[in-house]
Amino acid sequence: MNCARQLALILALSAPLLATNGMNLEGFGPIATGTGGAAMAHANGTGAMMSNPATLGLMADGDRRIEMVLGYLGPDVGAAVATPQGSIGATSAMDAIFMPALGWAQKRGHVTWGLGVFAQGGMGTEFSRSSWLADPSQGTNAGLTQGLLNRTEVSVGRVILPLVYDVDERLHVGGSVDLVWAGIDIQMALSEAQFVDLVTTQQRGTAGGSLTQVFGALYEPFGGTGVRRLHHAYFDFANDSDFTGQANGMGLAAKIGVVYEVSQELTVGATYHSKTAIGNLETDQALMRMGVNADTGLLTTGTPNGQYADLDLPVAGRVTIDDFQWPATLGLGVAYRAQERLHLVADLRRIQWSGVMQGFRMQFTAADTPQNGGFAGQRLDTELLQKWEDQTVLAFGAAYDVNHALQVRAGFNTGSNPVPDALLNALFPAIVERHFTLGAGYQLTQRTSLQLSYVRGSEAQFTNPGDGVGVPPVTSTHGQNNLQVMYTFGW
Repeated sequence: MNCARQLALILALSAPLLATNGMNLEGFGPIATGTGGAAMAHANGTGAMMSNPATLGLMADGDRRIEMVLGYLGPDVGAAVATPQGSIGATSAMDAIFMPALGWAQKRGHVTWGLGVFAQGGMGTEFSRSSWLADPSQGTNAGLTQGLLNRTEVSVGRVILPLVYDVDERLHVGGSVDLVWAGIDIQMALSEAQFVDLVTTQQRGTAGGSLTQVFGALYEPFGGTGVRRLHHAYFDFANDSDFTGQANGMGLAAKIGVVYEVSQELTVGATYHSKTAIGNLETDQALMRMGVNADTGLLTTGTPNGQYADLDLPVAGRVTIDDFQWPATLGLGVAYRAQERLHLVADLRRIQWSGVMQGFRMQFTAADTPQNGGFAGQRLDTELLQKWEDQTVLAFGAAYDVNHALQVRAGFNTGSNPVPDALLNALFPAIVERHFTLGAGYQLTQRTSLQLSYVRGSEAQFTNPGDGVGVPPVTSTHGQNNLQVMYTFGW
């Protein structure tokens, strides 16, 4: 097996998922998630590579371990639109996601190193062809014989190489170099009002480029000739893979961390995660479909005949998602042994979403083929405004040693919703604010153990108020049940 195939298998472990500190998972590995996601200042297995790699230095000299993790994410996402007839709801079908991870670490003398493959985070939804999102024309498009599937998947994963050095018996300093992978699927319908806003008032984003000029020459509300109405604009680039998005890219990131054992009872830790440097996400298997009420003669022969009909205009091409990155993060933590069997942990994290989530920028370039007609070779530049705010996350928990083999855990995690109401998109929910967690660990043998965790992301509800004219209010809800199990083998 060559290196390219090996890397493909490693990256396949990072499945699409729906995360809950914004797009970030609330914790990594069942030891951390059992205590609210806190992981900055206590030993929490190889999941430490994703939080504070310096905690790997807390391993005993000579310790070697491999850990296999399987996670289940059960998101419950809904979207309800306000209409004159009342609220109409829809439920996302993306309700069960399985997420494997793998970590290996060993310590020799003052040095600890390893390798890990973990999912970082993401978000996604799937609203069926019969949902209210499936027909942006609200029933006026006679040419729409089948509703439009509205689906998104954003997934980010890391292959991590950590290295930790024990400066002395108390101070552990470490870091990691991360190979970061990102993938995106989008099947998203915009209504006429939403698309026109991108071109004119630009309250929720922008659209420009030569393709808008060609369309503007046809669009009668803009003074053109031939297209009386735009029923919808539909972006479509997606695959059937559970592990990779249609548009994908790779890059690098780094982490640094420190852990200091103040005493036998008290340990403190800190970490900094750099902003990623991921290349543009690209695919040449993309479609932009426009549902229009248009002059049939103009579109077939180039000469208007005055006969209008509802038609579907598919345009094939290439999509480039520009500068999609994961944010820098600063974390601080403390671990305190309150009693012989009782351990308390707490973390404070600052996730700098504002540095990477100001807008979702996408370029669509129509293929230069006869099938694309007058749109051949034209380019559409769009940006959907996001303007996320930085997020402060507080995680704390407790672990109790029932006996020499069994430890039980509980915790809480909270972070404010980073998404402004006016820019909330039903296809990109990232609004859960509170998590309640439980966990347990059992030492099976001297060399093996089993860890479990359960996280309940309490349902959050936020409303995009719309514009009061053509874009109605939409209320998004998101709750989640997460399970993780980890098997550790040491030798």
